[in-house]
Amino acid sequence: MNNSLTIIIPAYNEAASLDALLSSLLSYCEEKKYKVIVVNDGSTDGTGQILEKYSSHPNFSIIRNKLNKGYGGAIKAAVEAADTDYCITMDADGQHDMKDVEKLYNEIKYSGADMVVGRRNTGRSYYRSTGKSIIRSVAKLLMPLHIHDLNSGMKTYNTLLAKQYLHLCPNTMAYSDVITLVFISQGHLVKEIPITIHPRTSGKSTINTLTAFETLKQILNIVMLFNPLRIFFPLSVLFILGSAAWGLPIVLAGRGVSVGAMLGIVTGIFFFFFGLVAEQLSLIRKGKI
Repeated sequence: MNNSLTIIIPAYNEAASLDALLSSLLSYCEEKKYKVIVVNDGSTDGTGQILEKYSSHPNFSIIRNKLNKGYGGAIKAAVEAADTDYCITMDADGQHDMKDVEKLYNEIKYSGADMVVGRRNTGRSYYRSTGKSIIRSVAKLLMPLHIHDLNSGMKTYNTLLAKQYLHLCPNTMAYSDVITLVFISQGHLVKEIPITIHPRTSGKSTINTLTAFETLKQILNIVMLFNPLRIFFPLSVLFILGSAAWGLPIVLAGRGVSVGAMLGIVTGIFFFFFGLVAEQLSLIRKGKI
């Protein structure tokens, strides 16, 4: 058995597409000697029965969650169980191409990267593309970012590194964005290469507007953990300069000092010192990680 790659597939109510996916995927993995872990994340349709059909396959494992833990929770359970050098995540809806498994695996294996993200170029609606652009723009404001498709469901990474950071990642759909941002924040080499996306053959995506807000919240959490001054310093400058610009004309007109302007300046100073304290706490937390 190849001890280099585990393919991880979180599955929640994917009975309509899972049978066809596993039939071809397990044949491919038998040839390549890759391992496969599918997480049945509390499905209420026929997903469990389909998985049991393939349970005797030698390089196939099933993790059964009695309750739905979420997309990220399912992947985290599989990464914890993986014993190979690398993991690659795929969606259970049949949109990913198996040729890209080898493409991403070779990239991480021979380029020295710690994570390789599969960048999607087709198959997204204007609404989804806009949401993705907003999320990436916010993330780019808060940290150096060269990856375009943060929330791609197909990415491969060093298993040992991923296990170190799982406790920082949410159980929600935001997992895909956060695990990428954590690797970048910790100074690991993260690369991105294009992949092919096929149209969904059945079922419906669970990504919605609430998912986007949850992702933005998780991005702020990660920035607060690793680089809080990225948030506090701009706020400090904004309050101090804005208040000074507001209060200076009043002073020059001989009408004294504006209470509002002074309050804004003091608030800016507080933000600056809060940022310094948060930065010290961040250094302590990063040392423990």
